[in-house]
Parts: sequence; structure tokens; C-alpha cells
Amino acid sequence: MRKSKFSFIGFITSVCLITSLLASCNTTSSNNKQVNSNSKDNNEVTTTLNILISDVADNSGFRAVIEEIEKELNIKTNVELRPGGPEGVNVVKTRLATGGIPDLVVYNSGSLLMALNPDKHFVDMASEPYIDQVLDSYKEVVSDQEKIFGIPIQSSQVGAWFYNKKVYKELGLSVPRTWDELRENNEKIKDSGRTAVIGTYGELWTSQLPILADYYNLQAEEQNFADEYTAGKAKFATTDSALRGFERIQEIAESGYMNEDYTVATYDQGMQLLAEGNGVHYPMLAQFLPLLAEKYPDKINDIGVFPQPSDNADINGLTVWMPDAILISKESPNVDAAKKWMEFFVSKKGIEIYESKQKSVGPSVMEGVEIPEDAYEAVKDMAKYFEEGKVAPALEFASPIKGPNLAQLCTSVGSGTMTALEAAKSYDKDVEKQAKQLGIKW
Repeated sequence: MRKSKFSFIGFITSVCLITSLLASCNTTSSNNKQVNSNSKDNNEVTTTLNILISDVADNSGFRAVIEEIEKELNIKTNVELRPGGPEGVNVVKTRLATGGIPDLVVYNSGSLLMALNPDKHFVDMASEPYIDQVLDSYKEVVSDQEKIFGIPIQSSQVGAWFYNKKVYKELGLSVPRTWDELRENNEKIKDSGRTAVIGTYGELWTSQLPILADYYNLQAEEQNFADEYTAGKAKFATTDSALRGFERIQEIAESGYMNEDYTVATYDQGMQLLAEGNGVHYPMLAQFLPLLAEKYPDKINDIGVFPQPSDNADINGLTVWMPDAILISKESPNVDAAKKWMEFFVSKKGIEIYESKQKSVGPSVMEGVEIPEDAYEAVKDMAKYFEEGKVAPALEFASPIKGPNLAQLCTSVGSGTMTALEAAKSYDKDVEKQAKQLGIKW
């Protein structure tokens, strides 16, 4: 087993609610203060903490840890679910504004967290001894000045090219380090009668992966891009390395590498193509690995991963999504109990319990946590890039600006209704609107 440690150079800390939700805030606020009088014996009272968590993060590993916390610490955890994505962001913002936030909150790390003004809402954890075990690269995305506001709820993950190793071996292919090498592999796969690149535009968000995963390459060539992009100085349409992401999508579509039904195919259909080897490459987030393992347990070890190649073999690394953060509300009457809850969650025992029920989808952001022998093969593939420091945060961690129409624009490029340059120009306008909404002065 190898220890996965990594750091980011120049890492910059960094994406409508229905009326009934507003009505529920007062109820939840009162629940936050609930103390359960049930006890294990006559002397010990059970403390109840309420946590707001996205439905994506609520998994069997998380549930197993909170069950053990109740057994060992006598702290019960009431779980309240919210949606993921922009809708879930709005839920948290509304709850903070209305004073209905629970003891613990699971929310994005990076720029989205900073946009909440965390010092106003969340408890500083910098002095807690277990924070020393959190990798600096993660502390940076949950910190403001010297204050640290959260712990990771799970491992990191990457956006990259997942591929069928069995088919690669059959066709005698090697993992590509450049875009030209990937193109050559795609041609050989296409000639074999298989789908070279799986497209699942039936679920629009999946169309973005080739441009999102390209950010490692972009920042390697334009090291100040995130700052200048946030300031309104760097544009996708006028920065060659940024435009390249849209161009890659256009090339994939025009070359006929995708499945015939890519404009309507679903995420589940994409996973099936990859698992069964009828499709060989799937640009995707690592979060799909547990579902793939559940649906195709005998195929999961056939799946590997490599970074989106650049045009230069010397630039070859992974774009990383840092895990969401668990935060303690300053409104909580149970801050001491919440700190003990957090300490157990990131302890060696807590991580082992989590991993026993829910395998990680990437290397850990905690010191001393090794990749298990039974980890997904794709996660083992990621390890060397982390160990060598060949990783970079996704743009959404380095900048608070992400235009809401990126998925639609990527779909338009991939389906041939827009050129890469047209989409880039449209996205620049989309980004400008988003920046103004966020109050960023350009």
C-alpha cells in the first residue's frame, strides 16, 4: 500500500427555494436545540445534533460512522437531506439568512464556501488538535485568513477519462499522454467497431467533463488564469488554452467517436457501455465508481483512469474536486459536542468505518491514510499523480464564478449546433452576468 499525500502549488481558495422550506426553518431551528432525555444509564444524557447534508453525500459510509458515534460518544445525529448542486446551495444560503441552520452543515469547500462569509456563520476549528491531520491542500479550501472552518466528509475525486483496461489490452493500446495519442487510440477503437468516447447528453451536466477536466492543462499554461478570469481580464474566447477545452469537445463530436445515441443517452447507459467494453472512454467524475461497482461488480476492476491529455507530453496531470466540508454553526447550542463528533469522524477509526461501507473515490485528504488494497483500480491509478504533485483544483475551487449555462453550451458544441468559438464567446457573456450577480466588480 502507498501513502497518498499531495499539495497544490498556488492553490487559491475558492456554485428557487419553495415557500414551504421557509416555513420549515423555524421547526428545524427548534430541533437544533433538542436534547434527548433518553440515556444509556441513569447518569449519561444523550446529546442530539442535527446535520444538513446533500442527498449525494448521505451514503452507507456516513451512516455507519454516525451510528458508531452514537454508541461511543452518546451523541445522536439527526440527518436532514437537501438537494445537491445549485439548488442545494440556495437551500443553505436561505437557511443561513433566516436563522434556521442546524448544528452541523455539509457544504462545498473552496470558493463557494468563502462566498458564504464563513467567519460570520461557522465555528473556527483551527485550534482543534485533529485539524493537524488534515492536509494543507484541503485546509486551504476551508480557510479564511488564519481560521479553518471544516473537515472533509469524504475523499477527493477527479474529473478525468475513465477507460476499459480490458479492451485497451485486447487492442494493444497504451495510456495516452498527449491529445494526439488519445486521437490515435480513438481511431483504433472506432475501427474495432466499438464506441471510442461515450457521450451521455441525455443528462446535460455530463457534457461538461472534457472542458472541466482540462483545467489542469489550462492552469499549467496560464498560471494566473483563475485570478484574471475572476477579475474579468481573462476570457475563454481569447485565451487559447481555455478555448481549447471547447475545441476538444467539437473535435470528439466531428470525428464520430461517440455512440450514435449520445444526444439522448443517459448516465446509466454510459456506465453500461463502459463496463461491458462496448464503449471504451468515458470523461466523467470519479463519483460514479460506487454506482458502477454496485451495478457491475464483476467489471469494476476493468476500469482505470487517466488525466485528460494536453497537447504537450510534459503537461500531464489530474484536475481534482476537493470534498465537501462539515461545518459547525455558530448558532449551535452544542458546539462542544459537535467538535467531539468531528474528532471521531476524521479519526483513524472513523475513516476505517467509513471505508468499510463506502469505498473512497479518490485519495484521502487526511495525513497517514493509505489507499487500501481493495480500493477501486481507478483510485489506485490516481495515486501516482497525487504523490508526484501532478494535480490541480478544478476552476470552481479557484474562482467563485461558473456560468450557469456551461452544460447547455457544451451540449450545443458536441451536437454541432455551435462552434467552439461561438460557445466560448457565449460563455464569457454568461460568466459576466454571474460575476455581477455575485457582486464581483469587473
